[in-house]
Amino acid sequence: MLTILLTKLIATALVVIGVSVAVAKLGPRLGGIIAGTPIILGPGYFFMLQEWPAAFIRDAALATLHALIATLLFSISFVLTAGRLGALASLGVATLVWIPAAYLFSLTPGGVAVAVVIYAGVLLAAEVIKRALALKQPNVAAVSGWYDVVLRGLLGGLLVAVATTLAARSGPMLSGILVGFPVGLFTIGWALQDRYGPDVARATVAAAQQGMLSLVAFAVVTAVVVSHVPPMVTFVFALLASVAVSGLLFMVSQWRFRRTYGHLLDYSTKNKEKSHP
Repeated sequence: MLTILLTKLIATALVVIGVSVAVAKLGPRLGGIIAGTPIILGPGYFFMLQEWPAAFIRDAALATLHALIATLLFSISFVLTAGRLGALASLGVATLVWIPAAYLFSLTPGGVAVAVVIYAGVLLAAEVIKRALALKQPNVAAVSGWYDVVLRGLLGGLLVAVATTLAARSGPMLSGILVGFPVGLFTIGWALQDRYGPDVARATVAAAQQGMLSLVAFAVVTAVVVSHVPPMVTFVFALLASVAVSGLLFMVSQWRFRRTYGHLLDYSTKNKEKSHP
C-alpha cells in the first residue's frame, strides 16, 4: 500500500512540476494552452481508469464535475476576501466554502447535463461579480518560483495518491471530489498574494475561472464515454477535449485583445516603420 501511494505521489508531482516548468519556458502562446490542461485530474484519472470499473469512473467524474462548480465558488470567495484578509486567511475562507459546496453539489440529481447547466450559471455569476469589482490588472510578471512549483507538485501528488488509493475504498464520490480540489488555485493564490500583493492574486484567480472550462471538458468526456470505449481511449479523448477547449479559449482571448487594443498595436507598428525607413 505504501509503495503504491509513493509511486502515485511521485509520478503526479513530476507531471505537475514538468508542466509548470514548460509553461514558463514555452511562452504565453503554448504555455497558456498547456497551463489549462488537467495536470491534477489527468494523473488522477489515469490511475483510476486502470484500477476501477466504468461505473465507478463515471460516478467519480460526475463528482469531480460537481467539485469544479464548488471551485468556482472557491475562486469567487478568494477574489472577494483577498483584498481584506491575508493570503492564508482568504484561502482558508475559500476552502471552507469549497468543502460543503462540493458535498452539497454532489447530491444534485440529474447527471452530467444538469451539472453542466449549474456550472454555466455559477460561471456567469462569477463573471458578473468580476465585472462589478472592476479588478485592477497590474502590469507584473508574476512568475512562479521553484518553491511554488515544488509545493504545487507535492500537494497535487498527495491529493491524487490519497484520492485514488485510500478514498477510492469509500466510493467514487469521495475520490472524484478529492481529485477536483483546487490545488493549483490554492498554491497560486498563496504565492502571488505573498509575493505581489492581493491585486495580482485576485486578478490571476479571477482570470482562471474561464480557463477551468478545460477541466470541465475533461470531466464531462470521461463521464460520458467511459462506458463505451476502453479505459485508455477514454483518457485520450478526455485529454484531447481539454486541450481543444484550452486552445479555443486562448484564441478567443487573443481575438478580444486584438479587437480592444489592435488600433494601438497598429499605431505602434506604423511609428516604428516611420522611424526605421
